[in-house]
Amino acid sequence: MRRAITVRVVGPMQWIVYPALAAVAATILLATPLQLFGLSLPEPVFPLVLAFAWPLIRPSMLAPAVLFGLGLFLDLFWGGPLGLWALSLMAVYGVILLAAKFLAGQATIVLFALYAASTGLAFILVYLVTIMLTGNAPSILAVLGQVAPTLLLFPLADWLMERFDDTDVRFR
Repeated sequence: MRRAITVRVVGPMQWIVYPALAAVAATILLATPLQLFGLSLPEPVFPLVLAFAWPLIRPSMLAPAVLFGLGLFLDLFWGGPLGLWALSLMAVYGVILLAAKFLAGQATIVLFALYAASTGLAFILVYLVTIMLTGNAPSILAVLGQVAPTLLLFPLADWLMERFDDTDVRFR
């Protein structure tokens, strides 16, 4: 008697829509005007985790559209120029998508180094566009205060990649 083999098929709701909604909720939650010991809550860029993980999980046509929407949400929520974070997230997605073939099966430390480089790319791009638009350079300490918590989100990206990478063998 043959046993049935179960293949777990994961649709876009599980690996795109739910993480995007969680990123929006976490962004809103950490924007709460709460101070602990005189310090406000950190405001990492949660969609940057998705811009890094999604092209490594599976190329999709829906992911860039959702990233663009998340970037516009960040621009409207933080009061920045419209399209600034959308451009940055799309740039990270594109670079990681181009490098995805070379990153298959790499160690976690290599993925973290690439995550740090892509986070640096995103923030440098935002920093330079902000300088061009306003004529003033933002505070480096404030930018580093947002870069550091964003770098600490790498375990979320690693978890997403581990969770959804081999869920559907039809794409292998």
